[in-house]
Amino acid sequence: MKKLYFLLFFCSLLLHSQERYFLNSDTRLYTSPNSSADFLGYFKYGAEVRLLGESQNGWQKVQADNFNEGFIEEKFLATRLNAKDVKTKDPQNPILEGGDAYYGSNHLFVLAAGLKARALPDKNSKIREILFTGDPAAVNYLPVNPDEWVNINGSFSEEYAKFTLRKFLGSRPNFNALIKDFDKLDINAIAERKTLSERIVELAWNSDYSSLVPAYQRYYEVVKQINDPKLIAETELNMALAKALSKHKQPEEIIAFIQKSQYSLKGFKTKSVYISQADLVKTFGNPPKKTRISDECGLYLSDLFYYYPDLEVSVDEKQNKAEIIKVFINENNKFILNQNAVLDHTLSEKAFIEKYGTYIEASLKSPHIYSIIMEDSQFRLEFKNGKLFSVEIFYYC
Repeated sequence: MKKLYFLLFFCSLLLHSQERYFLNSDTRLYTSPNSSADFLGYFKYGAEVRLLGESQNGWQKVQADNFNEGFIEEKFLATRLNAKDVKTKDPQNPILEGGDAYYGSNHLFVLAAGLKARALPDKNSKIREILFTGDPAAVNYLPVNPDEWVNINGSFSEEYAKFTLRKFLGSRPNFNALIKDFDKLDINAIAERKTLSERIVELAWNSDYSSLVPAYQRYYEVVKQINDPKLIAETELNMALAKALSKHKQPEEIIAFIQKSQYSLKGFKTKSVYISQADLVKTFGNPPKKTRISDECGLYLSDLFYYYPDLEVSVDEKQNKAEIIKVFINENNKFILNQNAVLDHTLSEKAFIEKYGTYIEASLKSPHIYSIIMEDSQFRLEFKNGKLFSVEIFYYC
């Protein structure tokens, strides 16, 4: 099946490969030319298509980005789009236009929990991404058949295309409505309660932090019914995180809390994230590895990096300066948020959340990794096996 789709893609790419074609209006993919009744799906303004064959009395056979083939009126074809395009809108087209609070281009939302986006329209093909309930997904062509595939990247490039089934996409789910649906379920309908509570949790993460507590309360009910000790412990950690995030500090409070942060490296205390090259080499010796990296944004002190088993550092040898980028927390190294908050290798993830959870940002897509946001950068703290593993600084380009 994979080979068949690749051949279809490759052949269509060769045909009319000298130009790309876009739709300058909403329209539909019809089953035959000169038809206004039977159609396969909806196109949104800006959708890219591949031309198949020659024009037929003002109609053109095309291929949509999910490999559906059909006909459109030739007048809607363009090799480029511009602000003066007069768009004909289809009021029945389910695809949402960009510009809402969630996505800037044509899109729909994920309705299912843990939805797999695949490299080809084939349930056995490679998984490119796991999507969560409430995630916006780019959609330019939407088939009518709920069991058809949708390309949620909008690209004909095999390298970037991602596919999922039509039935798992739609308007953004309503958090309160899902809560009410869950509360109506029979308490013994464990499978249904688990599925719905997973969607509620994912949608809560795609909403605001205040939604997390009621979401996890319901999920925890189901987890206790399942009685999986590992899942219970994980959920209890997330409930503590949800409680902390619901009381999130203001940006100015976070900056004040962390503005004097520094490291203790083998007992040597740095000044913020900076250290002299001489002190670095004195403390850790000559680096086992030196590498120059591409730094187009000019984010780091230098493009020369020293790599030690304990840390990664950007070094300006001429200026005798070093900027600490990443530190692995162990018996030698500590991260000092401020004089009253010293984070070492004995710090558990649960204790960190309980003490400092109101200062952090978190995401369901990056479990056990927490960020502390500053004006031009952020500290990213990673936990492994329940203990603090590393602290890394990221700058905004």
